[in-house]
Amino acid sequence: MIDFASKYKDKKVLITGHTGFKGCWLSIWLHSLGANVIGLSLDPATTPNIYDLSNISENLVDIRGDIRDKNKVFNIFAQFQPEIVFHLAAQALVLDSYNDPLYTYETNTLGTANILEAIRKSNSVHSAVFITSDKVYENHEWIWGYRENDPKGGFDPYSSSKGAAELIISSYRNSFFNPKNHSEHKKAIASVRAGNVIGGGDWAENRLIPDCVKAIESNETIKIRNPFSKRPWQHVLEPLSAYLLLAVKMMEQPIEFSNEWNIGPTYENIVNVKSLVEKFIVYYGTGKWMDVSNGDSLHEAKLLSLDISKAFFYLAWKPVLNLDETVRLTAAWYKEYKTKDVLSLCLEQINYYMNKWK
Repeated sequence: MIDFASKYKDKKVLITGHTGFKGCWLSIWLHSLGANVIGLSLDPATTPNIYDLSNISENLVDIRGDIRDKNKVFNIFAQFQPEIVFHLAAQALVLDSYNDPLYTYETNTLGTANILEAIRKSNSVHSAVFITSDKVYENHEWIWGYRENDPKGGFDPYSSSKGAAELIISSYRNSFFNPKNHSEHKKAIASVRAGNVIGGGDWAENRLIPDCVKAIESNETIKIRNPFSKRPWQHVLEPLSAYLLLAVKMMEQPIEFSNEWNIGPTYENIVNVKSLVEKFIVYYGTGKWMDVSNGDSLHEAKLLSLDISKAFFYLAWKPVLNLDETVRLTAAWYKEYKTKDVLSLCLEQINYYMNKWK
């Protein structure tokens, strides 16, 4: 396994969306590796939130701003001269995209283009990982996983905005960051699509585990919209390990790794919502749920999975947590965050994961 600490120590790393669920976990992990983290994000979207609870802001450069603000983005790149970029900032919720489609499209497409353009103008950036979504694919609800070269699409505004972001990234890679011309531009650009991510510290609206936690903490019944929809569940540390590994590979072999990647769990982790909720209740130790499905509900995919063969064979990455470990770690975090130091709690789980990975 690659020694991340030796690769990231003293590196200047820009994370967009660092106040969010995944962005905060990535900030904590990178800080623990000795990286100099610069974060660009809006304020945390919920109260409570993992960013404030962990106090990670004391260990990084915390910048609040909107990625749609081109001048703000350009100035940050010019001032801090990042070497590595992880772009996670997004409007990331399907149901919110129905409520505000224009904001979703602006953030996920124009915001992505602004980051790409800032990289194009930068003399410091050599590697950039753009995180999109498994929902970028034109979903026929096949039983087999989608491959990186399958057609992009998207029924809802969120999914189509992420599909559009992938096209923008691909266009910039072909036009300005073509791997064939790496000796001239010296930049490696990759996009990564991950599945349904769970883990401690997520309180987003209309997301399964946060809904479970909110209901349990309020002594209420968990309300489930789509109990029989199947999803590929993975712990937040699984895709983050892939992002970190990919950025390292891009530093060392930029031509080979500057492309598109699927990151997801094994097929054993693809279960329906009902099964996941029941498993979460078992590991949390309390809770009950009810079916509130409605035939008039807004469209959400019933089945979507990714083929991760490319990551397995070429990136040498594979998931290491089975479904029980994924849910156990998630439930343990929510059971302990009120009584333990949250930053220490996150680092404990990162260390546990890294030992499993070894």
